[in-house]
Amino acid sequence: MARFCLSCGSNFPVDTIDLGSTVRIWTVANQKGGVGKTTTAVTLAGLAADAGRRVLLLDLDPHGSLTAYFRHNPDTLDASVFSLFENRKQLNDMIVGQVIMPTKFERIHVIPASVSLATLERQAIGDGMGLVISKALQMVAADFDQVIIDCPPQLGVLLVNALAACEHLIIPVQTEFLAIKGLDRILNTLAMLSRSQKKLMPHTIVPVMYDRRTQASVTSLRTIRNQYGERVWAGKIPIDTRLRDASKAGVPANQFASDSRAVLAYASLYKFLLQDMVRVA
Repeated sequence: MARFCLSCGSNFPVDTIDLGSTVRIWTVANQKGGVGKTTTAVTLAGLAADAGRRVLLLDLDPHGSLTAYFRHNPDTLDASVFSLFENRKQLNDMIVGQVIMPTKFERIHVIPASVSLATLERQAIGDGMGLVISKALQMVAADFDQVIIDCPPQLGVLLVNALAACEHLIIPVQTEFLAIKGLDRILNTLAMLSRSQKKLMPHTIVPVMYDRRTQASVTSLRTIRNQYGERVWAGKIPIDTRLRDASKAGVPANQFASDSRAVLAYASLYKFLLQDMVRVA
């Protein structure tokens, strides 16, 4: 397979927020399944692409939901993110380039997952295993403006890689009681990582699947804001069937239904995240 190459020329408008020339890496994670991680990653990627940014999506979940979203089959792929771990001792830009796949959407590429990722936890930890993704992304940093990593819900070598590589952690949390209980796990993981690195990773808690018609959702959102304060994004992503329709069609939600309530909310979140990165920098 040929080395990946992406033309730098573009006539598309770029985002008005100046982020400089450095690639921005966001990780979308929560140690609970079914909270909208993949939807969040794909929608933010679509918004970034529409703003003229060259986007790389990275699927670190063995279930391969993000991979399947773009109509790649994680059960049959020869080249995937697993190849990076297999070749970690001789990792180079050619190996990384071979696992980057195009999508039918201009400016969006993906490093897909494969079912083989599930075997990583049984392999020996160490020998640079926790920094594979960081090293791989450094090798293609010049080709992209934005990297978004979709994570498995379990704490392990894959989530550790995603957290070690990222600049900003995005934590979707469903506005319901059990999801709030699960939020503590990822925050505890983040605290452990911050202690080891002696710095706090910037992170944003994003309320998702909010249904204002139900008392449970309204109460849960209030609890999230009261308990986690300024770490919670001021907005919320409403429950919206158009997100499910976009997934079924294999299209980023902003390109499928640009005027839907959820997409407008994600657009607000995307702008906030860009502004926050400028503020932190």
